[in-house]
Amino acid sequence: MTTTRYGIKDNQVRAFNKMIRVSHQKLNLVCDMVRGMPVERAIDVLKFSKKRVAGEVLKTLMSAVANAEHNKNLPADSLFIKEIWCGKALTLKRIMAGPRGSARPILKPFSNLTIVLESGVAPTKKTAKKAPAKETKTK
Repeated sequence: MTTTRYGIKDNQVRAFNKMIRVSHQKLNLVCDMVRGMPVERAIDVLKFSKKRVAGEVLKTLMSAVANAEHNKNLPADSLFIKEIWCGKALTLKRIMAGPRGSARPILKPFSNLTIVLESGVAPTKKTAKKAPAKETKTK
């Protein structure tokens, strides 16, 4: 696998979604749900999620799948989410009237989303085996 522009390999594709009207903390909760999943499973999880931003993540995921099929001729059934991350974009600052003629700030944050898909077999998550707890002698 050779690395092409921006550190993306030949069997990888990516998609962006910029200026999503939600905070990056709320968006990261949805990103954590689908990180490392195969694409079919991630689509099902996002369709049935109760989070409002799950629709935007689903739209970006479908765009990444379309990029893989049309631009790199990768089969859609072998794709999995290699990387998914979000970051801060701009914040709209508004003012709400407060008591005694004062003003209170309202912050309306925006976020960016990036999804990187890779063709192949998704790595399984290794669970660490817990060591048996050491018993302490009590007198």
